[in-house]
Amino acid sequence: MEPLLGAKIGCLLALLLLTLGCGLIPICFKWFHTDAATGRHRRALSLLGCASAGVFLGAGLMHMTAEALEGIESEIQGLMMQNRTERVGNASEDSDSARMGYPYGELLISLGFFLVFLLESLALQCCPGATGGTTVQEEEWGGTHVPGLHSHGPPPSPSKGPLGSLILLLSLSFHSVFEGLAVGLQPTVAATVQLCLAVLAHKGLVVFGVGLRLVRRGAGARWAALSILSLALMSPVGLVLGLAATEGDPQGGRGLAQAVLEGVAAGTFLYVTFLEVLPRELAGPEAPLLKWGCVAAGFAFMAFIALWA
Repeated sequence: MEPLLGAKIGCLLALLLLTLGCGLIPICFKWFHTDAATGRHRRALSLLGCASAGVFLGAGLMHMTAEALEGIESEIQGLMMQNRTERVGNASEDSDSARMGYPYGELLISLGFFLVFLLESLALQCCPGATGGTTVQEEEWGGTHVPGLHSHGPPPSPSKGPLGSLILLLSLSFHSVFEGLAVGLQPTVAATVQLCLAVLAHKGLVVFGVGLRLVRRGAGARWAALSILSLALMSPVGLVLGLAATEGDPQGGRGLAQAVLEGVAAGTFLYVTFLEVLPRELAGPEAPLLKWGCVAAGFAFMAFIALWA
């Protein structure tokens, strides 16, 4: 077996096992279940949820959005250069520079955001209460409802509203496929291992947050485990696709379609983070500074990992 192929197979197994392990921890251990938690246990789970929200925020802004913008800009520049070389004369240089300056990446991310917004609006229009927005939860810290607090509406009931979790899983699945694809396209053993370690560093925390999110929404253990398993398979699938691509095209190329899908996936992830995850975790009135600190800590860790990822 060639060393490069062996390294990529090892990375495939590492991505699969780490994702499964981190995602199943909050599902398999009852300590993470909030249904029977009280007092300090419930408060610790709430702070852990805030930290996972910070991880989601950091993953969305520092990883998914940054990678999508970089990929889209690279592809647009490549298309512009190709068109420029096919033309004769410099009559259209001004229009080319204007098109180069247009924020295509931000537009695609916004389209992903509005796509999820549309899906949730359609769900509410066709099936009122499908997202669980009419059910009031008890306060996570003390089990009581505190009236008169500034709020954008009651958080969804954990027993309803699977749309947000489904969108979160789909956006992360797209991103995981592209992460595995990037690892599979690496030309050397050192580059493969380095990129795989960078992916593993943030993927474990993100998938742990997904498992915790499923548990807190009251998902059944079997459905949650199947969701984590499907998510865990995405990076290996992308890596296999990368291996197949390098066999047919040694240069590997990113491709405009991949860049567009990454942009849309980043937009959907940001929607879920800002309008599903953060509001739910910050809904309680107690210890707002402590919650802020947990969110900031999760974000700071992802920002630190972005130095290598």
